[in-house]
Amino acid sequence: MNPHNDLDPNTEVPSFFWRSLSHQTIFSVAAISRLFLFAFNKTEVHGLPRFLDLLVSRSDYKARRRGLVTVSNHVSVLDDPLIWGVLPLSFAAFHGYMNHRWIFGSHDICFTNAFRSHFFTLGQTLPTHRLAHSKHGGIAQPTLTEGVRLLSSIFARQSSWNPHIRRGLEKTETFRSSWPHDCVDPFSDISPPPSYPSGLDDHRHYLAPSRYACNSNSWIHIFPEGMIHQSRDKSMRYFKWGVARLILEPAECPDVVPMFIEGTDDIMHETRQFPRFIPRIGKKVSVTFGREVDTEAVFGDLRRRWKELRDADYAASVHDPHASCPQEAVGLLLTDPLCRGEEAMELRRECPRRLRLEVLKVRRSRGYPDEDPKAGLAETYLREGPGREGRQSDGTWLKDA
Repeated sequence: MNPHNDLDPNTEVPSFFWRSLSHQTIFSVAAISRLFLFAFNKTEVHGLPRFLDLLVSRSDYKARRRGLVTVSNHVSVLDDPLIWGVLPLSFAAFHGYMNHRWIFGSHDICFTNAFRSHFFTLGQTLPTHRLAHSKHGGIAQPTLTEGVRLLSSIFARQSSWNPHIRRGLEKTETFRSSWPHDCVDPFSDISPPPSYPSGLDDHRHYLAPSRYACNSNSWIHIFPEGMIHQSRDKSMRYFKWGVARLILEPAECPDVVPMFIEGTDDIMHETRQFPRFIPRIGKKVSVTFGREVDTEAVFGDLRRRWKELRDADYAASVHDPHASCPQEAVGLLLTDPLCRGEEAMELRRECPRRLRLEVLKVRRSRGYPDEDPKAGLAETYLREGPGREGRQSDGTWLKDA
């Protein structure tokens, strides 16, 4: 049984049709967001020049050598895309071309019909299932695997491992996607267009960005709290395990930039009355970009432990105790030992904890006192149950998003 399945080749870029439509979608939303932030609200930005220098240095996808993960608290349904309105329009127009963020969006909110699915796919949103709302949720879902591959190198015109199957399968399913029913590039160089279903019973297929070399070492933003959390002291919930895959699994550890958001909760607070769908104006908004994390110092030991686990799992699958998992194998669906094994689970607890500490440093730089240590523990929130929304006993407000 050969785990090296020789599959369809990658391609360099999506078609001009898809690139143009996606760029126009992202630029238009960025312009609206910037207008709203600076014309109708009082917005201040901290650490932006340093962050822009980083983004500009990543403009040429052929020169990028590692991915980028930005991570922040989540206080409003408008956090994304609103916070990216702080980036100058000149960046969105020029340096942002094939250099904008990817983000995970709730499948049951953003992908409920064909129009929404196309809009959010063009806006570089990946369909993600939440365990509280879908049996297809969890860390092993195909979309998180897409995220891992986007943070890795992608080579055009070479055989590609299918990121949505498990190792050891002799045959793979060919996805027969078609536009406009499916959210794919109708003029792709590959036929059928690169796509994947977000779950086993998803009737719609979505663009597979990890099949395009222009998406090598991409930028992904994530809200690891997994839901909106509005509190008076700007404390955060615990960070969920999915973010650990983005740090541990790429071949090269991505750059990590922590961020902290304030004020968007006043624009769309969960206590707002009719008309709820209209954002409030005249609010004070702040977006703070922290410094790049020293990833070797913070995550190096965890990545080495993960590599040892992955190599051992790979060696077992090929019945060779000395086999080392090849770099091109990064970004496959997780096997059971890597998904549910005790050490793998421990790594996924520790990695988000360390990442949360980096975001807390940015929060502290904004003058907030240290929060209650219990705020970062999953056990603190067990009393809420998986589907709780609204006002909590501690005065905070929650919203699935």
